[in-house]
Amino acid sequence: MGKEKPVYKTFVETSFSAAHQLKGYKGACGELHGHTWTVLAEVETGKLDKLGMTIDFKDLKRKLDSVVREFDHRCINQRKPFIKENPTAENLARYIYLKMGQILSDDIKIIEVTVLESPNYGVKYSER
Repeated sequence: MGKEKPVYKTFVETSFSAAHQLKGYKGACGELHGHTWTVLAEVETGKLDKLGMTIDFKDLKRKLDSVVREFDHRCINQRKPFIKENPTAENLARYIYLKMGQILSDDIKIIEVTVLESPNYGVKYSER
């Protein structure tokens, strides 16, 4: 067994309310409707800071909130890139994942984003 590096996985959760309409969907979700979306972002690192933390939970939540803020109490279909792209939970999870990857430090890597439309329906997105 080789020398294994420690990996710390940290996550935060937030929520926002927004409407969307699935273009081309045959059924109720093809009509404009809303959700209270729940978003969970998970990051990882092999290092701890001088306090023994991967990243302060409050800092990570602030970053996640800054990404989802653009959708809160809005119609997702009217926000880029969803003017052209269908605002499915899958596409929203990928969008949030990529945005989080852009705003995290080099030592902290986004590993997964979970988006829930309701307590019973959701999707996880990762590039691993």
